[in-house]
Amino acid sequence: MPTVGNLPLDLTSFVGRRRELADARALLARSRLLTLTGVGGVGKTRLALQLAGSVRRAFPDGVWWVDLTRLSGPRLLARAVAEAVEIREHSRRDPLVVLCEHFADRRALLVLDNCETMSHECGSVADALLKQAPELRVLATSRERLNISAEVLMVVPPLSLSAEPGGSGQEHSEGLELFVRRARSVQADFRTDNHNCAVVEDICRRLDGLPLAIELAAARVRALSPEQILARLDDPYRLLSSGPAGSEPRHRTLRALIDWSFQLCTEPEQLLWMRSSVFAGNFDLEAAESVCRGEGIPPGSVVDLVAGLIDKSILHREQHGSVSRYRQIETIRQFGRERLADSGEEQFVRLRHRQHYQRIATRTWSAQFGPHQVDWFARLRLDHADLRVALENCASDPGAASDGLRMAADLLYHWISSFYLNEGRGWLDDFLTLAPAPSTDRADALWVNGWLALIQSDLSAAESMLAEARALATRLGAAKALAYTALFSGMAASFRQDSETALQLYREALDGHRTADNPHGIASTLIRSAMAYSHLGDSERAIALAEECLAVCDAAGDVWHKAYALTALGIEVWRQGDTRRAEVLERESLGLNHELDDRLGIVLNLEILALIAETDGRGEHAARLFGVLRSLSRSLGVSLRAYTHLADHYDECVRRLRNALGERDYQALLDEGASLTLEDALHLAAEEDLRPDVRSAADDAPRLTRREREVAELVAQGMSNKEIAAKLMIASRTAESHIEHILVKLGFTTRTQIATWVADHSRPVAE
Repeated sequence: MPTVGNLPLDLTSFVGRRRELADARALLARSRLLTLTGVGGVGKTRLALQLAGSVRRAFPDGVWWVDLTRLSGPRLLARAVAEAVEIREHSRRDPLVVLCEHFADRRALLVLDNCETMSHECGSVADALLKQAPELRVLATSRERLNISAEVLMVVPPLSLSAEPGGSGQEHSEGLELFVRRARSVQADFRTDNHNCAVVEDICRRLDGLPLAIELAAARVRALSPEQILARLDDPYRLLSSGPAGSEPRHRTLRALIDWSFQLCTEPEQLLWMRSSVFAGNFDLEAAESVCRGEGIPPGSVVDLVAGLIDKSILHREQHGSVSRYRQIETIRQFGRERLADSGEEQFVRLRHRQHYQRIATRTWSAQFGPHQVDWFARLRLDHADLRVALENCASDPGAASDGLRMAADLLYHWISSFYLNEGRGWLDDFLTLAPAPSTDRADALWVNGWLALIQSDLSAAESMLAEARALATRLGAAKALAYTALFSGMAASFRQDSETALQLYREALDGHRTADNPHGIASTLIRSAMAYSHLGDSERAIALAEECLAVCDAAGDVWHKAYALTALGIEVWRQGDTRRAEVLERESLGLNHELDDRLGIVLNLEILALIAETDGRGEHAARLFGVLRSLSRSLGVSLRAYTHLADHYDECVRRLRNALGERDYQALLDEGASLTLEDALHLAAEEDLRPDVRSAADDAPRLTRREREVAELVAQGMSNKEIAAKLMIASRTAESHIEHILVKLGFTTRTQIATWVADHSRPVAE
């Protein structure tokens, strides 16, 4: 059974903690909120990750991990939790209300990691959720308690410094075991013997058993022997002079170890450590070179310095598809930020950081329509924490408000594709206030914000902003802004069921985009025009415009707009009575929207597929799809009726289903569909057999989706799950899920059987 949730992969082995893990599991079983607390570097996050993984089967609705280190403050806390649990909220509702509704009937575990900088706010969010969601449990890590009535505290102790009693005499302490494992990761032939084993035990005792301190010390075995490391740690001046006065001994010990690690770095490595501390999330090599280069770091040396800091456990490497990215754990990053502030470079480095992500935003406009859009949007999701920091920097600097306005507008498709609609509108509202001077950037920001408002069905706000954008663009002669304003004003008219006005505005928009040779604008306008003509019953024009849009998208290599063009074409073909072709078109669109993770597009496809199924006499299938729609639409928070003008068809279809199936069976099928996971729902929509005349005579083999076929072929090539995930740029758990589905469909139990089946079926059996 595929697992639900977003628990991150643990790339290093977990050492010891058997007793703590058992105690934590018992406490979590009998309490609603368990907070793991303790000094920085003691291993709270690692223990929470191990605990969450070990109890995953007890939470059928998922284990959801929220990393709070990426938030600069509590303002976006509830929204960050909603994003982490993959709520695709399109409305302007309070995200905490949305969260409470989401978890109300779910048995899930929510993990809030690193709560100490906003413990009061985390406590408030946890308290609200626990009161509204009786089956929800919360696991938190924090240096201080969250201070709500449901909370149970568990203090995480340092690693043991002696072998567990009752063993064979060959066991070692947890501290020594961790040191040895980490030392072997930087020096494969590192071994312990009777002499240095005692030295390593002394090192672990000197470091009070703190896992982070032990890992930092172990990273030094490439350059120093255990005896040399211990001698450094025994320097009383270093220990007495490190750490803030009045802090507890273990904190001073850790600070001393981090300071020692800093001093043993080369000067360029120290500079990279300090400068890279400005990143809020993980970052790639391009970002490191852009932000951290300069005085003291010669051009071309960043990649070697990054490798050096990875060896010293200062940076950690993460693999995202074929791209490596890097991060610092919070304790290391805080030290780097303090050093950066002391160096006098902080303002300059933060300016570099802001300028880099402004350039990323600028590149988004050109990447939003073309062959690289999917990869680019995935990259922006990884960069989101730092994009947010750059925008905050612009907002806090009076001289940079216009830069923030441009940046927020350029990120239009990031706000849409990553479901940050509320945040995007928030930034645009802020910068429209901070930068009121008339400019083309302001005109663009107004129509961008107007479109986001339309997606959220906030029609009055959208019309107000679009009217201002039109007046400003006309005054400035901003042709691009005028064309986009006409397009989205046409959408607003469509939402009001005024198709004639909408078509007039679409024609104006199309003329403007054609004059500017803007394929993105042309495609967007063609999609809306096709739907408008379809609504008016002009089938010939609707089909011609949708097919023209497909040609524009194929010429550019675009898939997102192509998905919506297929949706529009499928609607009109269905209205003409060709249910077979309509279903093929909507399934192709559904496949593209699934690849894009576009939940709004997916819901549109499912709605139309349900209508097609009912028309085709497959009432039970249609009712199940309506159940899926009920579940997905609840979290979208947006009305779909304005998007396709299918409201009357929808209501009539539901009426016929209720009459044909009976209210009791209809409701049971709705509930069945609503209970499905998204993956299962997509399989239901894409895998249900078409009518016999839709399938070819040779199509008797089990039907695999296009993605499953890709995965099966890679299995046949001998690739592991991890290699398949990297090849297809998907999560490892997603690859595992695909393989599980393939095995079930084909009735197999081994990967070898899949490979044999691929060899016997050389052509795809389903698209």
